[in-house]
Order: sequence, then structure tokens, then C-alpha cells
Amino acid sequence: MMSRSATVSRTTGETDVRVSLNLDGTGQCTVNTGIPFLDHMLHQISSHGLIDLEVQAQGDIHIDDHHTNEDVGITLGMALKQALGDRKGIVRFGHFVAPLDEALVQVALDFSGRPHLSYGLEIPTQRVGTYDTQLVREFFVAVVNHAQITLHIRQLDGINSHHIIEATFKAFARAVRMATEVDPRRASQIPSSKGVL
Repeated sequence: MMSRSATVSRTTGETDVRVSLNLDGTGQCTVNTGIPFLDHMLHQISSHGLIDLEVQAQGDIHIDDHHTNEDVGITLGMALKQALGDRKGIVRFGHFVAPLDEALVQVALDFSGRPHLSYGLEIPTQRVGTYDTQLVREFFVAVVNHAQITLHIRQLDGINSHHIIEATFKAFARAVRMATEVDPRRASQIPSSKGVL
């Protein structure tokens, strides 16, 4: 099987981001975005998605975390898209319901080639540590648009902001892992009745 890995660098006037990933990894993770809570969530994607992930980011976090958070999402999305190539042979769809204590979050996704986010989190606090919880949605908007996936996130339960967000990232990781697995019955085909994604 061909290597399903990618390295993408993206530099703007606000940020400098480099993402390397291997979809067929073991969950090795080295991340440093300057945003500790985002680093913690990227570790969840790597660990539970079994994605080897390296993220290095420098940004204008002296202003706030917004640009860096968004640009890490953009670059991660670009790397996912590149690593999958024409998406031949993948399962394509993935879903997972992740509990974390009182929180329960459902993620369903489709590597459809059509970006769409349906976001159903109700995070009760404005911050977790220093991290603005509005940035969770911005992160997933960026990933969805640049990986070209359809993503539905539903919060089924939860009152603790940290638990809700972490359950979301864990569910996302497991859904990505499911969707990007190679389907042995369709290993040489694009998983679409149209023949293209």
C-alpha cells in the first residue's frame, strides 16, 4: 500500500504552521502550537486516531489564539486531504460516540469532497484555562473546509466544558480512523457511485 502521509507548511502574515502526519501510524505525537489546550486536543486526535502527528506553529498569540488555532486547523485539513489522495479504497464514512465522565458527544463524518459542518456543541463556559471555547468551532470549520469533509457534531450530554470538548476531539479521532481505514472489498475503487470524490 502506498504511504498515506503528508507534510504541509503554510505561512501568512499572522502565522507559520507546519503539519506532518501519517494516517497509518501508531499515535506518535509531537505538537507545539503555543496554545496548551489546543496541543492537548491535537494529542487526542493523534492517540485515538492512530495518526502519527507533528505540528509546529508560531503565531500572533500575543493578540489572541484565534489566528493560530484557525491556521492549525486549515493546515491539518490540507494535510489530511493530501495524505488521502484520490481517496481510493477508503471506508469513507466514520462515526463514534465518545463518553468522558458526564459528557457524551457523537461525531459522524464523510470524506465526501463536500465541506459541511453541522455543529451542535453547547459549551457552558467561555474559557477552558486560557482557551476561548468559541475557537473549537473555528478549528473544525477550518479542518472541514480544507480536508473537504462533511462533519456532524452532536452533544448528547455534558456540563463540564473541558469534558465536552475533549469528548468531541476523541470522537472525531475515532471517526476519522474508521473513515480512512482501507476497505479490503473496495481497495482499488473510489468509494462513490459517481466514481469520484
